[in-house]
Amino acid sequence: MGQEEQEAPDAPRAAVGAGAARAVGISKVYGAGDTEVRALDGVTVAFPEGRFTAVMGPSGSGKSTLLHCMAGLDRVSGGEVWIGDTELSRLSDRKLTLLRRERVGFVFQAFNLIPTLTAEENIELPLSIAGEKPDRSWLERVVAQLGLGKRRGHRPTELSGGEQQRVAVARALLSRPTIVFADEPTGNLDSRTSAELLTFMRRSVDEFGQTIVMVTHDPSAAAYADRVLFLADGLIVEEMEGPTAEKVLDFLKDLDHGTLDHGDADYRDADHRDLGE
Repeated sequence: MGQEEQEAPDAPRAAVGAGAARAVGISKVYGAGDTEVRALDGVTVAFPEGRFTAVMGPSGSGKSTLLHCMAGLDRVSGGEVWIGDTELSRLSDRKLTLLRRERVGFVFQAFNLIPTLTAEENIELPLSIAGEKPDRSWLERVVAQLGLGKRRGHRPTELSGGEQQRVAVARALLSRPTIVFADEPTGNLDSRTSAELLTFMRRSVDEFGQTIVMVTHDPSAAAYADRVLFLADGLIVEEMEGPTAEKVLDFLKDLDHGTLDHGDADYRDADHRDLGE
């Protein structure tokens, strides 16, 4: 059995000098000829360990495609994707599935909970499928931090949208993955519930050392991150450290209107059509 199948991390990990994950010249192409769509077009980026990164850009810029390729949910057309010290294209489908289960957490906008299972059973599901028992102390900590203690025996239909998303986040964190990817996690939530969820995600980085990469269209959500990557036409066109909602909104307006000046120090000092959304 290969190293990828044997390793089951007990804490977030990163490759030596490489961060939690990275992409090297990755492309993703759909179709061919006149119908070809380049959702990603030679993207190189690193996601440092213990940091919160937001990914933003206009509709069709490749945001979710980047997230899915980084998480191993979709194969790239070219280039390399690394999770820690493992390059994904070298893995068989079976080993890729094992890596995703052990080292990658993913939070979907639509929650993706099993309706017949309780909240706690949904949280434990990936480990149950693997035939493993959760670390009870870690489970209790995550459940408590997410305010799910009194809801753990309820099924999804008995939970609010915010509670269902918190269950999804707890499920992603339970295995203590190298990195968590979140695709529009607040897209179906009201502003108060969104703020509660984002505050916990921020705390999971600051207090648990988790690494999070989140796609969002909301400047207020992006302001919770340490940095924002901006995509346009399948390329990373800018990076913003220490984002605020106002700075992100101003940048997105310039990006949408095609008036972006890449030499603007104010931004540097401070994110294929429907397939790429």
